[in-house]
Amino acid sequence: MRNLFFYGTLRHEALLETVLGDAGVAALRPAQLPGYRAYWADGHGFPFLTQEPGGQAIGLLAEGLSDDAIARLDFYEGGFGYGLHPVTVQTDHGPVAAQVWLVPDGTYDRGAPFDLDDWARCRAALNVRAAAEVMGLYGTRSAAEVARMYPMIEMRAQSWVMGRAEQVPDAPGGMTRADVDLIDSQTPYIDYFAVESQRLRFRKFSGDMGPEVHYASFVATDAALVLPYDPVRDRVMLVEQFRMGPQVRGDRVPWQLEPIAGRIDADETPEQTARREALEEAGLELRGLELISRAYPSPGCSNEYFHTYLGLADLPEDAAGVGGLLAESEDIRSHILSFDAAMGMADRGEIRVVPLLMALYWLARHRDRLRAGA
Repeated sequence: MRNLFFYGTLRHEALLETVLGDAGVAALRPAQLPGYRAYWADGHGFPFLTQEPGGQAIGLLAEGLSDDAIARLDFYEGGFGYGLHPVTVQTDHGPVAAQVWLVPDGTYDRGAPFDLDDWARCRAALNVRAAAEVMGLYGTRSAAEVARMYPMIEMRAQSWVMGRAEQVPDAPGGMTRADVDLIDSQTPYIDYFAVESQRLRFRKFSGDMGPEVHYASFVATDAALVLPYDPVRDRVMLVEQFRMGPQVRGDRVPWQLEPIAGRIDADETPEQTARREALEEAGLELRGLELISRAYPSPGCSNEYFHTYLGLADLPEDAAGVGGLLAESEDIRSHILSFDAAMGMADRGEIRVVPLLMALYWLARHRDRLRAGA
């Protein structure tokens, strides 16, 4: 049995319970670690400890942890460069020998001082959901593999949190999630994307609960899409890039014309993602955003959810070019087209990506208003 000092997010009860599972913890009590202070890892959603004369890291002392509990905790922490080190913490009953997770100097850049309440307001629900996916991989994947996948795990968690919180109109039939009886859920495939398989029953329009069914869904994330439009010049920007969906389908032309798009990072709003992606993919500063829709592109087989915008922008001839992030193997060519030319392509069936068609048709409906206000 061992003692561990928690100074960061594992002080949150729901997160700790998710990570420990049935292993549990014998006792938790307040403690402090002199000579250290906790800071956010800059650009990440977690803290780290740094030595600081006169500092004092506040936290919890977990006493009597089993080998299984330690193994689960080490799996959760280990892929991010953390290792256990012996320390002496101070409690109301005097000093106690314990261990704490530390990272080597220089592993992360130091951000602001860590505050658990700030983290809980912004990220607790997301991190608890992400931890459930991480711990579902315990015993089947290495901590290093989980760390590689973790950005997408966080984005999937962000999507789930947004889905639970979003205020949406009632279905015409009046049914909600309360009319679904979830029996079992499994994730037979998980990597950059995932597949979730559920056994469930749902209420029929007759009012009776239906039979047990076995359904599956491709699990992606929420994404922000933006069609740049210059109302003065009456032009749009479309982007062209290689796409895996047409490649797998056997399409003769895997390159597609699309709106600018990107997955919503864990600490972003859809609007922030739309602006970031416009810069990354096309070097474009957007003057404003108009919401087109928030919708599922294919709800029968995927949880993917699109926040689609029209982006007001200046689009001179030289705005087109090649962009994208090399780190993500992106190779994206942007095209400037007149509104009439883009709609002509839509009419001829030359645009084969539904969100782009939807955005163009929305623009056709609102174009006069946008041009009048330019």
